This record gives sequence, structure tokens and C-alpha cells, in this order.
Amino acid sequence: MDGILIINKPKEYTSHDIVAKVKKIYKTKVGHTGTLDPMATGVLPLLLGEGTKLSEYLTNHDKEYEAVIQLGIKTDTADSEGKIVEEKEINIKNLQTEKIQKIFSTFIGKQKQTPPMYSAIKVKGKKLYEYARANEKVDIPEREIEIYKMELIQIQENLKTIKFRVKCSKGTYIRTLCEMIAQKLNTVGYMKELNRIKVGNFSIEQAISLELLEKNVENKIFLESKIITIQKFFENIPCICLEPEKIRLLKNGVQLTTQKPDGLYQIKEKNGNWIGIGTIYKKLLKRKIILQEK
Repeated sequence: MDGILIINKPKEYTSHDIVAKVKKIYKTKVGHTGTLDPMATGVLPLLLGEGTKLSEYLTNHDKEYEAVIQLGIKTDTADSEGKIVEEKEINIKNLQTEKIQKIFSTFIGKQKQTPPMYSAIKVKGKKLYEYARANEKVDIPEREIEIYKMELIQIQENLKTIKFRVKCSKGTYIRTLCEMIAQKLNTVGYMKELNRIKVGNFSIEQAISLELLEKNVENKIFLESKIITIQKFFENIPCICLEPEKIRLLKNGVQLTTQKPDGLYQIKEKNGNWIGIGTIYKKLLKRKIILQEK
């Protein structure tokens, strides 16, 4: 089984936990295109079989999240799993829809963001959370990110929480964003909940639970039906049809001359059978992903 499987990740599981479980269910190699924190839920695209070769086409996608900020408390990890390091009063007058929407508008656009100390980003060959756990100081380089849209979903004054939706570029840390929103409200805060609802074109509506997969582990037709095939993923790019001899040469790694423009192409046989994808650069067609004959 080759392609993409969209998992609705539950809380308390690491992305590696999910990979291990799916590998056991599908009995094939499995990879992912980016992790979700254990406390986070939502869309986690996994690559199965020959689909693991799709990684380069899936790592730069925009993301969409729903998050809850807990105001008045700051933690060392910027989420609910950390230790409380500061508490601060909240002016309830600041928890007004108009004021919060105005603050949200200040985050729209390209900007620099400093990742949280408890993250897996490497600095000088060492992950930031390793510095944090060892109480070692290190300069954290800023990253350029972009926030496209922010929407207020709910304010709960009694709980001192704000729920919102954000669409952003790859590399955006919602934990950092939550802390910055709290600062603009003249208090502190941390990310209490995080649900990823979209990665690129993959949405939460397409996602399946681990529980449902495990219930249908013996149902091969069901398992296959949940996979987005490589052919389906590339169905909207241009197509090149080749004679059998040229298909053979391409499969063997030979680059073929062509007059077509540079770009990414589906490769098919003359009879319409789907072979894989290739790229054209400077009038040469090179194989990228070729489906293995079963």
C-alpha cells in the first residue's frame, strides 16, 4: 500500500508512537512529514510504502490550527505540560471581543519569531530542549514566519481563556504566538490546547482515528480505502505519455530528451497506465518516483 494516510492524532501520543502503530497495521514502511507535540491533536499526514518518497513535496505546506490560550499563568514550556514560572493578574476589561480582534490583526503578515526553548530546533548541533533541561543558556535564532489569518472563536472570562483559529506558514510556533498575545493583553499565558485542522490541502475531515484503523486491521479493503494514492496526489499536474521502450529506459535511470517545458509531470504508458512522476529540466526528463511493479 503506497501513498498518504491522514491520521487524527490523539493527545498523549508522540508522532513516532503513531508511526509505529500504523507500521504495524499496514505492515509497510511509514514516515511522517513533521511532528505534532504529544499534547496536540489533529491532522498528521503519514507516508506509506513508496509514498515515503513524497516527503519533499509535503514539508513546506501552510498549516491551520485551533488553539486555546490560558491567561494569567506562564510555564517554562509555554504549554500545559510545563512548570508554572509566573502568575499575573488579568484585567477582565481586556477580554473584550473588539480588543482581542484588534490585537490579532497586529500579527497578520510576515514577521520574525523566536522559537520556544522547549523545541527540537538544533543550535550548534544540539536540540533546544536539551539546553533547557540542562539549564544552559543559548542564543535562539529568530525565524521568518507568516500569519495569514486569525479568527476569534470564544472568550471564557470565568476560565480566563481565549480560543482562536490561525492560518500560518510552516515553522510558526503557536506556543510562542500564545505568549505574545498574552503580553499584548498585559499579562502572561500559555497554550492550553492545540488542534491542527489543516496541513496544505489535507483537512481534519479527511483524517481517521487510530482506534478505527485498529478495529479494521483485518479489513484490507477498508485500510486501502483510507490511503490517498500517489497517483491521486499528483492528478492535477501535466502528463507525459511514453512508448514502452522509453518507459524501460526511464525506469533504468536514463534521462530522456524532450521539448516540453521544465516542470513536474505525471508519466504514463500510451495505454494510460500510470507509471510515476518525473521532472523536466533543460529539455531532459528524469525519473523522480516510479511505482514498483507488484
